[in-house]
Order: sequence, then C-alpha cells, then structure tokens
Amino acid sequence: MQMISTRAVAFLDVQSLAPGQAREALFRDGDGNFLLYLCDGEPWSAREERVILLGPREALIWLNESPQEHGSFWE
Repeated sequence: MQMISTRAVAFLDVQSLAPGQAREALFRDGDGNFLLYLCDGEPWSAREERVILLGPREALIWLNESPQEHGSFWE
C-alpha cells in the first residue's frame, strides 16, 4: 500500500465553536484501488475514523478539490 497524499482540514465544532483539525489520507493498494482514510481529530476516546473505497475518478476528484471543498467526503 502506498500513501498518495495527506491533508489537514480545519473546522469549527458546531456545539462548542472550538477549532478542530480533521485528517485525510489517500492510499493506493497493490491492485490499483484507492482508499480514503478520514479521521475527525477528536481525542482517542471519541475519535471517529472512516475508510472509504474510491475508484480512480473519485480519487482524482479528491486530489483536485479546491481548499474550500476540502472535507467534502465527510458528508
């Protein structure tokens, strides 16, 4: 598995209005599949993590998102 790209996504918590920072990383496995890892940046006890299988088109969309669109795969 090879890491293609990572990024941090700054956000404001809806309830507390405290700033936070989520993490995203795009990986490519040996079979040509893409995995997107999402981590919401909360402390370990409350952390939400996801892994999403992406096709080549979705991986390119993620890589080419403008800074205003970062975090769109959380929806």
